[in-house]
Amino acid sequence: MEANFLNGLREQTAGDPMHEQVKWTHLTVRQIAGHLAAMGTPASRRVVKQLLRKHGYRKRKARKSQAMGENPDRGAQFQNIARLKEQYLAAGEPVISIDTKKRELLGNFYRAGTLYTQETIQTFDHDFPSAATGVVVPHGIYDLKENLGHINLGVSHDTSQFACDSVERWWREHGQKQYPHATRVLVLCDGGGSNSANRHIFKQDLQELATRIGLEIRVAHYPPYCSKYNPIEHRMFPHVTRACQGVVFHTIGIVKQLMERASTAQGLKVTVDILDKAYQTGRKCVDGFKETMRIVFDDFLPKWNYRAIPNTA
Repeated sequence: MEANFLNGLREQTAGDPMHEQVKWTHLTVRQIAGHLAAMGTPASRRVVKQLLRKHGYRKRKARKSQAMGENPDRGAQFQNIARLKEQYLAAGEPVISIDTKKRELLGNFYRAGTLYTQETIQTFDHDFPSAATGVVVPHGIYDLKENLGHINLGVSHDTSQFACDSVERWWREHGQKQYPHATRVLVLCDGGGSNSANRHIFKQDLQELATRIGLEIRVAHYPPYCSKYNPIEHRMFPHVTRACQGVVFHTIGIVKQLMERASTAQGLKVTVDILDKAYQTGRKCVDGFKETMRIVFDDFLPKWNYRAIPNTA
């Protein structure tokens, strides 16, 4: 039987041309059992599964684990971020990690995951935006010291203005209560999207935010290809995803209720608000901003490290 099993799989096995040990088969357990029966050695599905395990075949899915590149300043910036975090936490100043989750359509659309239900969940067979009742853009803020998360649900676009408004909402509703004596805040984020390290519109909105809340805002960007190291990515977002798994986002109210359930045994709690403002895309900096901006760039890797100084005039 085992010889027939190996012979049968030999012609139905694919492999990775770069990694000899990586092989897979597209056959199902039922199909393999059928082949064995046709060759005169019938076997149950249970026996087929045992043979697959014995010869190193497992059910697996692709993992997004291989970095697409590496910046030569990667290690130095990681050390810099570690130093800044230690410095701010020791001084009792807030350290937050920010990022935006994937924009989702509102309506009767399929979402990955399974639920215990009494009836089959029926959704549209295509995710056409024209059939949506709206969109939801979750922007997250994670407080490293307090292990608390906050999500602002946008209803239009993920822009730099939306990201800064989201941080302001967190500060006014939660941050200033946790840190009543704070004079500055450290913001950790990746280098693309609404908080792009290369776009001056983010710095303009950041400077305006610093003035509105009266805090110096220090930004430290993670290097390219390193966004997965941003704390919010592995300390908060996976638990939010789990809380929403398999549930259809019919309304933004449902999204809010689900995300508020995210928690961990280590004490993570998540609050959720809705920012129902429409944000304009394609904005440009005001004339003369680059000449008058109150953004102070560090001497060390200034493209990733800088401070927005509030205008007290």
